[in-house]
Amino acid sequence: MKTFVSAAVFLLLSAVAGFASADVNSPTGLWKTIDDKTGKERSLVRITETNGVFEGRVEKIYDQPGDDPQHLCKECEGERKDKPIIGMTILWGLKKDGEQYAGGEILDPKNGSIYRAKMKLLDGGKKLEVRGFIGVSLFGRSQTWLREE
Repeated sequence: MKTFVSAAVFLLLSAVAGFASADVNSPTGLWKTIDDKTGKERSLVRITETNGVFEGRVEKIYDQPGDDPQHLCKECEGERKDKPIIGMTILWGLKKDGEQYAGGEILDPKNGSIYRAKMKLLDGGKKLEVRGFIGVSLFGRSQTWLREE
């Protein structure tokens, strides 16, 4: 019986360790966004994966001077217009493509614009470079997000 319990504990710990190391190799998880202009923390975004497609939803916003206290997407169009940014999907449709994730889109809630997007894990999975662009990647901007969990 002791051997069975020991084997079960070993398998459980191995599985947990496997999940922990797999997270570092995937963009799934909670990320702190950093404003590329001010260098200040901006929000927390949770990235999830469903059937090989990644999306990110805003979980928290760090208040900045001049922010709308209700954090509504006033500049958005369509179904996002005047909706709360917290809970909003701002990153969607990305799929693994070699060392990066591409083919998706990202919303900038500040101006309501939607850009093509790609992202790449850096620093052993502790950082995520997220790039939004128009047309080709050369015409865009990048942010480095920090893994929170």
